[in-house]
Order: sequence, then C-alpha cells, then structure tokens
Amino acid sequence: MKLIPVYTWAKGLDKLERGANSFLKKPWASGVILLSCVAIAMLLANLPVTKHFYHYFLETELAMSIQTPVDAETGVRAIDWVFPHGMTVEKFINDFLMVVFFFTVGLEIKREVICGELSSVKKAMLPVIAAVGGMAVPALIYMLVNNGSAASSGWGIPTATDIAFAIGIMSIFGKKVPISLKVFLTALAIADDLGAILVVAFFYGGDIDLTLLGIALVLLVFIFIMNRMGEKRMAFYLAPAVAIWFLFYYSGIHSTMSGVVMAFMIPMTARYNKSYFYHKNKIYQRKLENYENVEDYEDAAFPNGPQRVCLRRISEISNNTVGMSYRLEHALEPWVNYAIMPIFALANAGVEIPDLSYFNIFTFSPELGSVGMGVFFGLVLGKPIGISLASFLAIKCKVGEMPAGASWKMLFAVACLGGIGFTMSIFVDTLSFGEQAPEVTAMLRSSGKIAVLMASLSAGLLGSLLISVFNKMENK
Repeated sequence: MKLIPVYTWAKGLDKLERGANSFLKKPWASGVILLSCVAIAMLLANLPVTKHFYHYFLETELAMSIQTPVDAETGVRAIDWVFPHGMTVEKFINDFLMVVFFFTVGLEIKREVICGELSSVKKAMLPVIAAVGGMAVPALIYMLVNNGSAASSGWGIPTATDIAFAIGIMSIFGKKVPISLKVFLTALAIADDLGAILVVAFFYGGDIDLTLLGIALVLLVFIFIMNRMGEKRMAFYLAPAVAIWFLFYYSGIHSTMSGVVMAFMIPMTARYNKSYFYHKNKIYQRKLENYENVEDYEDAAFPNGPQRVCLRRISEISNNTVGMSYRLEHALEPWVNYAIMPIFALANAGVEIPDLSYFNIFTFSPELGSVGMGVFFGLVLGKPIGISLASFLAIKCKVGEMPAGASWKMLFAVACLGGIGFTMSIFVDTLSFGEQAPEVTAMLRSSGKIAVLMASLSAGLLGSLLISVFNKMENK
C-alpha cells in the first residue's frame, strides 16, 4: 500500500483551504449556499426514505429536565422541572438561532444610522421612502387578493427584501450598475429590514404577558444606563442579553426582537482611544524586546513565557480599541451567512409536495383566498412598483435626490431585485396563519413558502434581465 507523502497531503489541504476561502469571499457565495440548502430541504421533505425522519427531527423536543423519583405513596414527584416548555428543534432554530441573525441586522442598521447611508436626513430620505413604498404596495396587493379570507393575516410575507441575495446578484453585474444605485439598494434593504422587524414585533407576536415584559423593560433601562455611564466590557452586555431573550420568549413578543433591541444597546465607541493604544503598544513592544534575554527563558523559542503575557495584553488592547459593535458584527457575520441562515433554510424550506398541483400558486377560493397569488404578485410586481413610485414622488417633491449617474429605467430594474424576499419572507411565513386550524395553517404556510421561492427566483431573473437590457440601451 503506497502512502501519500505528508508534504503532498499538506499541499492538497492548503490548496483546498485557499479555494474555499476564495469562494466564501465572493458576494454571491452565501446565496449559492442558501439555494443549495433549499434544494436539500425540499429533497429531505419529499423523498420517501427521508421525509418522516426530516419532520420527526424538527419536531423533537429540546428541554432540560430535573426530576426526583416518584413518591411511592402519592405517586407524584417532589420536583418535576422542565425548561423551556414547548421548545422543539424547529423552534430552537426560529426562536433562538434567528435571534443572532436579527442581532447582526440590528448592529448593521445601527451602524448605518449613526455613520452610514442613513446617517443624515438627506442621505436617508430616498431609500427610506422607497422602502416604505416597497412594503406598502406588496401588502396592499396581498390584501386585495386575500381580504376577508383565512389567508389575510399573511400580508407581511411579501413586504420583506433579502439583503444578501439582492446585493449578491447586483454585484455580479459589476460596473454595469452605477455605484450610487448599489448604495441606494443597500440602504433601501437595510431600511426594509427595519420595517420588517417592526412588522414582526407589532403584528406577529402572541398574547402579551405584561409582567414579564415589564421586567424586560426594567432590565433594558438598566443596560441603557450602563451604556450611558460608559461601560464597554462585552460580558456586561451579553450576559443580560440571555435574560432578555428568555423574558421576550415567554412574554409573547417574538423572541427574535430581543436580538434587535440588544443590538441598539451595544456601544459603538471603543473602550480605549488612539493615544492609549499607541502609548501601551510602545510599552509592550519594549517589554517584548527586553524579555528576549530573560535567563530562565534563554533557550526557549519565541515567544517565551513573559513575551506571551505581553502578546496577550497587546491583543486585548487592540481588540478593545475597536468598538464592541464593530467587533461583534465582524465576528458574527460569517456564522450568520454560512451557518445560521443555511440551517434556517434547511429547517423551513422543506415543503412536502404531495403532487404537482402544489406548484399552482394561482388557485383561489373565497374561504382560503390565495397565499400564492398574494405573495407572488406582491413581490414580483408590488416591490418594483412601490419602490419606483415612492422614489418618483420623493424626487419630484424634492425630498430626495436621484442617485448620481442613474436613470429611471435602471432604478426600476434595480427595484425589481427588491422582490427577492427569500429569508425574511419565509421567516414571516413561519409566523403567519397561527389562528387557523393546524391543517389549514400547515397548508397556507406551505403555499406561502413555495410562492416566496418562485417569486424570489422570478424577481431575480427579471431584475437581472432588465439590468442587462437597459445597460446595453444606455451604452449604444
């Protein structure tokens, strides 16, 4: 048996790692992974070999249990503690892992509001107004189709835009799209995310437990005061964040909102300023050189014991010279894009399709309405019409300014990409129709998910086609 030389093995692994890193750096990489997970989820939910295990696994309960033995006389346990109640694998993904997603969204929104594309009235007005139009028109189209039916509560599904997919597709076109329109769509999608968060918070929660909500608010006030007093150590924010999540989870407000609220509490200013960093860095640099000839460590390889202490201190000071908000956003982004969102897709995109009639999203009945029609036309037509019309009114009323170097045709083409709802739309779909009978809820949610996937694909293709056509027309 011929063994592979260690050098060849290491070289192969190194090449594989470089290729993986190169792929993950592409702006469309997360989109490709998400689509792959959607396809895998659909297969798992429909293949006879896997579909029962797929649903069984998602419905598996997750809980910590402390139980004393059953008393022989009374037949009861002195202690029978189970926590949390009703937590399944699917709920863990949607109510816990998605908190991290919403936390990063909140950090991004805060950054843009404080020092980014939404940091001034002039910068923010056009994308914010466009985002409002891009949410209102799809909701209106959905309600025109489903008003008075069992599907009416799903009006929030077509109001959302998936930032990652929209920006990823636009990046493929490079210089064919003016940079000002890329900034416009990014700011619009961020404002749209904020709108979607408010929709979920106010319209898709449960019955409110005012006592638990009051405790959560008191804790949030304490965190806010701590922030204003200048506390910038991470543990003082992340530990209360867990308590906030539990309180939101049991108070009736959707637990993912705890992620957004906590994101706005995270300080952006660094613990150490520039002068402190340079001063301390010089001190520890000198110490590193002085410790080079410490007798007890003379023969040790760099770094020796005292030098390791210096390096750890330099690392700590360097980290704390960057604001906590920036550090968390940078650290969580790859986990969200390449772990949490794919897991979410695997758990929520698996729609069981008994026959091909499920793909006929344009069926309508007076009792059930048509989730498919409302979502599809809301995303594919409502989004570009709402974004373009709101932008037109904002520019004509001189509230906003046309993006530099952009034409109305190209703005409409970019607005079509706003119809890619995907992640956020599927998330809202999982919260909708809960007031119906279980079998009706399951059917409506399945129809909604299929419509979201078909609409997002159509919006992406339509936007891409129009960008290519209008670019050729403008360059003739």
